[in-house]
Amino acid sequence: MHTKRETEEVFMDFGEGLPLTIRYSNVEGKLYKDRKHEEVMVYIYKKTVGKKIYYYLRASERKGERVVAKDILYLGSTIPEVKKALEHLPKQKEQIRKAYKTIHRFLEVNHYREKILEKKVKQDTWLEEQLIPVEACALHYRTIFQQQPKITQQEILKNFVVEFAFNTTAIEGNTIKLNQARSLLQEGLTPINKTVREIHDLQNTEKVFFGLMNSKEAITHEFIIKTHEALMEHIDPRKGYRTEDVRVIKANFKATPAPYVRTDMELLLKWFQEEKNKLHPLVLATLFHHKFEKIHPFMDGNGRTGRMLMNYILLTEKYPPLVIRTNKRNVYLQALREADKSDLFKTEKGVYKQLVNFVAAEMSENYWNIFL
Repeated sequence: MHTKRETEEVFMDFGEGLPLTIRYSNVEGKLYKDRKHEEVMVYIYKKTVGKKIYYYLRASERKGERVVAKDILYLGSTIPEVKKALEHLPKQKEQIRKAYKTIHRFLEVNHYREKILEKKVKQDTWLEEQLIPVEACALHYRTIFQQQPKITQQEILKNFVVEFAFNTTAIEGNTIKLNQARSLLQEGLTPINKTVREIHDLQNTEKVFFGLMNSKEAITHEFIIKTHEALMEHIDPRKGYRTEDVRVIKANFKATPAPYVRTDMELLLKWFQEEKNKLHPLVLATLFHHKFEKIHPFMDGNGRTGRMLMNYILLTEKYPPLVIRTNKRNVYLQALREADKSDLFKTEKGVYKQLVNFVAAEMSENYWNIFL
């Protein structure tokens, strides 16, 4: 006898925490813990049975060491029904207000996912179940973010670039903390006991990102070299493709020998043009990033340049930029190492699956925290 698979997603206050996957019986879901305040709090959870979706308002109360959850009300099966139901809950109004940010995020995420489902977008064999979350981010980015006043867009992008600059440089060993990065880039306050190199690292990332935001320049040798040079300003004086061999630590590959760097970069640009209209933009950007890293065309700054180029590809294809978080560094590097098994100029789905899934998850998990 077969039973319908049930999936439950529970949305609570994110705090500083990340989602934890929980499994019990035949229910699988994500629990977002509140590490900060209320003894009693309300939240929404989404339950999927077969193809049917049910939204509930649930209350949790801490009793000693235990947290007891209780369903308060069935809210409906669509986001509009949920929003309408929430407007007529006077008894829970105070708790709903306290949990506003979490509930609002939940409603918006699911609203745009439902819109994508309604569009019946063509399935993508690379992204599979990640397609809907990624397209939901892109839909919000185009229809909401890009339609806001320029000053609002700029404020949001300033927050994005702090996150991006901190994470992309920290992956490479920069020791400046997130709050220090924010003070540096938004208030001009220089962190103490940090090297000039580390400070330029963040400032260069901000400058290059905003320079590329509205660029329509094609990706060429000159464009890549110019981007790298700007990222390495006051950090590394070596310009242009490397003329010496390098050894990439903890990699499953040998970087392109120095005499063949330009040749391989030419082949990469040719691959990019051939696949540009075949692959989903996020898949295209991800594979380009990996292949670029495998060539390792510069003596230093390859990772930072590769992640910047990945975002540039996304932006030119009208997709939001993304942050690869430094606390996911080990998972990220493992996914890159798995992709190292691929042929440099082939588009092989199997060995890229882990990396594509990882990058897609980084977009869908982080986008709403910054752009909503």
